[in-house]
Amino acid sequence: MEKILNKKMTQFAFFSMTASLFITVYEYPTFAMSGKSLIFFLLLCGICWFLPVSLCSAELATIEGYQEGGIYSWVGKPLGEKYGFASIFFQWFQVTVGFVTMIYFIIGTISYILGIPEINNDPMFKFISVVSIFWILTLLQLKGTETTSKLAKYGFSIGIVLPVILMFGLTIKYFLSGNQISNSFTHSSFIPKLNDISALTSFVLAYMGVEASATHFKELENPKKNYPKLLFILVLVGILMSTVGGAVVSMVLSGNISSNQGVMDAITKLISPGNISWPVKVLGLLISFGVVAQVSSWIVSPTEGLQFSATKGLLPKSLSKKNKNQVPVKILLIQAVVVTFWAALLTFGSGGSGGNIAFQAAISLTVLIYLSAYILFFVSYFVVVFKHKNLKRGFEVSGGQKVKMLVSVIGFIVSVAAVITAFIIPSSMSKESGKIYIILLAICFIITLSIPFVFYHFYSMPNKKKLEDNSKNQ
Repeated sequence: MEKILNKKMTQFAFFSMTASLFITVYEYPTFAMSGKSLIFFLLLCGICWFLPVSLCSAELATIEGYQEGGIYSWVGKPLGEKYGFASIFFQWFQVTVGFVTMIYFIIGTISYILGIPEINNDPMFKFISVVSIFWILTLLQLKGTETTSKLAKYGFSIGIVLPVILMFGLTIKYFLSGNQISNSFTHSSFIPKLNDISALTSFVLAYMGVEASATHFKELENPKKNYPKLLFILVLVGILMSTVGGAVVSMVLSGNISSNQGVMDAITKLISPGNISWPVKVLGLLISFGVVAQVSSWIVSPTEGLQFSATKGLLPKSLSKKNKNQVPVKILLIQAVVVTFWAALLTFGSGGSGGNIAFQAAISLTVLIYLSAYILFFVSYFVVVFKHKNLKRGFEVSGGQKVKMLVSVIGFIVSVAAVITAFIIPSSMSKESGKIYIILLAICFIITLSIPFVFYHFYSMPNKKKLEDNSKNQ
């Protein structure tokens, strides 16, 4: 992602950068499974989760002494270094799972337009495809991120925004031509039923990552006035694009919707039912390009926090080193190995049952890991509001302490609710598939939660003490 140094960031640049962090296409089929309820979920998560995260992170990011290290300082300063390290680990680690989710979508799309189902259905073929795509994109990063920053910008425009606009226009034409809205959509209700509440987890993911833009608060033109305004516009745009994309897939397709091929199924039905025509293939390639661009833009971004941890002695110092192109080679290679591990576990762990279990497990695990960081984030905000009222801020949630607590408590409750609902078997899964899904998700989540605390206890603390002793003896 392009960094604008020594000059103010325009409102459009800030908007584009933030939107590219969380607006995505690969979740539309997951949204579509909820029918009309997708509108309810997107409104709920947009207002009761997206805004609290954005507003609270804006305040934390502008407190004196909290700017360096991002969420490491936001959590570490109020709660202690151990929790700051855990939060930054979760923020990075969730991306390693998210990469698999995104590439699953790319593989499903390419498999569809090429007419080679084995790419998506055969576990070994799928695993090799995921690993190959990610390692190629990682190696491309070693020459610097300028090219991939541009790729991300254009990928968002022509790989996400353009396809959604075209899908909307094609849907209008489709229904004006006399086609009927699917029963899956018309027979669903706006208010979700109790057994559909597990979908909350996926809808929270629609807005995750937006807090990253708060670190650029000072670079924005007239930030105190423009930041809240841009947040409101981002909420509207995010809800609108996700609603349009999800609703199109839901209204056009009936029955079970494939998690990683649903978008292409909908596009095919809109353009040339029963025939994968060249316009379908072009749109598929554009969408794949958009997701590839998102993967590229995220490969280096989350490693900055790990580098900062290394400078504090919490990780080996060698991990903070960069090559001549300012790329942390060792961290990227470790990240690629971790992604390879997740790809193997999620692909083969689904028992060769096709794409849906692995895809849904990857999405849920991504959200659970990231939510672990957000829960720590909201707890730290509570502490700051109550115990550090007098710290200087460049921005703060208006309305006083009561409003601040109301905003953060709502965000915290939605975060906890999303964690709980992630362990409810989706109604679209069979009983047997649901068991595999829950076991796979629970094992991965428990292991992930323990990693930063075990690592901090057995490596970070002793290493930091060793560095401090060496410093005293010099």
